[in-house]
Amino acid sequence: MEENFNIHLGKKLRMRRLSLGLTQTKVAQAINVTFQQIQKYEKGTNGVSSNRLMQLSQFLKVPIIYFFEDYKEFKDASLSDNINEDLNYSFLSRTFSSLSRTQKDKILQILSNTAKFEKVG
Repeated sequence: MEENFNIHLGKKLRMRRLSLGLTQTKVAQAINVTFQQIQKYEKGTNGVSSNRLMQLSQFLKVPIIYFFEDYKEFKDASLSDNINEDLNYSFLSRTFSSLSRTQKDKILQILSNTAKFEKVG
């Protein structure tokens, strides 16, 4: 199971890195490892420690759960309790990344306005 998860995590890491237009070197520098280590993470050759996973999550601007999404062995109890909160971050990330700057700005404005509206009631 561990080997399969390493491969899964590596694919998620690579997908997110590419969606942001980052090189392996940029990601490596951000978390203080070599680009070869990022290659090994992406291939699933090496596992990612919890500390490195947190660093990757922060640098790539995704919640840690992003790396577990779609993994057949993973069930998040907090999400399974409420189907409406079951978000697929990889889908959202891919979709948002494919939008133009103008489209992204409009969506962010809508979300901002919605948050303000909910506070007012």
